[in-house]
Amino acid sequence: MRRAFVTGAGGFLGGHVVRALDASGVSVRALARSPVSVERLRASGVDVVAGDLCDTKSLAAALRPAPDVIFHLAADTTLWRRRTAAQQRTNVEGTRTLLQLARRAGVKRFVYTSSVAVYGQVERQAIFEALPRGALREPVAYARSKAQAEKLVLEAAGHGGIEAVVLQPAHVLGPGDRHNWARVVLLIDQGRLPGVPPGIGCFADVRAVARAHLAAAAYGASGECYLLGGVHASFLELATLIARELRRPPPKRTLPRGLLMAHACLGEALALISGREPPISRDGVAIACQRLQVDDRKAIAALGYHHTPLPALVRDTVAWLRSQGLLHPT
Repeated sequence: MRRAFVTGAGGFLGGHVVRALDASGVSVRALARSPVSVERLRASGVDVVAGDLCDTKSLAAALRPAPDVIFHLAADTTLWRRRTAAQQRTNVEGTRTLLQLARRAGVKRFVYTSSVAVYGQVERQAIFEALPRGALREPVAYARSKAQAEKLVLEAAGHGGIEAVVLQPAHVLGPGDRHNWARVVLLIDQGRLPGVPPGIGCFADVRAVARAHLAAAAYGASGECYLLGGVHASFLELATLIARELRRPPPKRTLPRGLLMAHACLGEALALISGREPPISRDGVAIACQRLQVDDRKAIAALGYHHTPLPALVRDTVAWLRSQGLLHPT
């Protein structure tokens, strides 16, 4: 692999993939949407195309000359159902367009970042790659859009002409996060997290997930999916570890699903007036209350994937946020 094209390069995971490619000597061209992301990537020496997945002209130009591999990480991750139509355009139609353009350009390899969410609300068993994509039949719009896009990628691999590999990360933590799980760290640091959802998460190290992308490009099997899990812990256990690292009081309790859902319904009703995405939504509650179990032995064996102990992962995440001046001094 000499040349790569990365969508979603301005995001948390996308930024790590770009840096891993650069460290491996791969020439990177990146697609980024926000002006801040474009400027940050250009300042680091990355060849950036400003645009999004709905901009066919920019995408087509970005694929000339054709890269050896496309890493497709860009996605609309909103959990607010009011934005479902825009999310569908980005996640599903954007993926369809990128696949079509990749095939016309003669791109040989396509690595798609899906999500563990495509399996839906699986209970009482570990998720593994052969399970049906339950999200196709469930109401969480984000998960449904990712499952639909994943289906397009696997169909493209089956039709020949392009080798496509799908990666399905669980909950991703690590340095560089400002907007995802970092919000939990910031709330605990500010003493504003009264309780946590009752679910169990599976926490992956962003650096290991990024390295798995390069491994998938090099020797992942076309038409195959690889779950990228991590350490399993309840959200209360995670919050306690974060609080200990911050030297702040930890949340003492889990909040009932019914209470969280009532709060989400109220927030969504108010959001219809304000036009701003609510801090918690019904889809967010459904995901947060899941007791997630992930079996990722396939990625461990095939891609050399590995887990980072959760205390070390929390420590690195907090240390990075502190280095950015985002936390109170200790």
